[in-house]
Amino acid sequence: MGEEVLCTVCRHELPLTNHHLLVENDSYKRLAGRVPLELVMSMLVFEKHGLVQEIIHKLKYEGHEEVGVLFGDWYVELIKDKLNDVDIILPVPLHPKRLKERGYNQVTTFCKSLSNRLQIELNEELLVRKIYAKTQTKKSLSSRTEVTKDIFDVVYTSEHHNKHFLIVDDVLTTGTTLEQCAKAVLKIPDSKVSIVTMAITY
Repeated sequence: MGEEVLCTVCRHELPLTNHHLLVENDSYKRLAGRVPLELVMSMLVFEKHGLVQEIIHKLKYEGHEEVGVLFGDWYVELIKDKLNDVDIILPVPLHPKRLKERGYNQVTTFCKSLSNRLQIELNEELLVRKIYAKTQTKKSLSSRTEVTKDIFDVVYTSEHHNKHFLIVDDVLTTGTTLEQCAKAVLKIPDSKVSIVTMAITY
């Protein structure tokens, strides 16, 4: 765990991971050997009943999309030098039914902040979720793997060949969702994938 940052939403210090300082960090190790990745970085440490969980819950379920902007503006200053060759940012998509239920994708404002500050294209159409599934919060790794298999796909053209994609999600837990997203994106010829999340669980 690294330093802490003051959250203007809750006025408390939040624990940074400092994953940007080490390539083989905990987030990278969680996905190592499962899918080829360039970089994996998580911003904050997510603890059950902790402040990070509370804030991300407000973002995800209570419409506080400003949290994504705030987190993106913070984190971009730490990771911008690591993402010099990224071509396109891809949020982990919601199924259209879930998007209609919630009204927004919780990672969109975080992605938009990164996109605006880094001047990197944000593409919300390329990576798609084909199957509607219930929340995986309480599922085991094996259950998650079975559920997420073949859920994601990509809609691309030759213009997307030979690109470095940055996949973005809210919380890295078992890594199964991100693994399946990365495998879908890597169907694109000569593509590379990196991952950034707002938080990681332990």
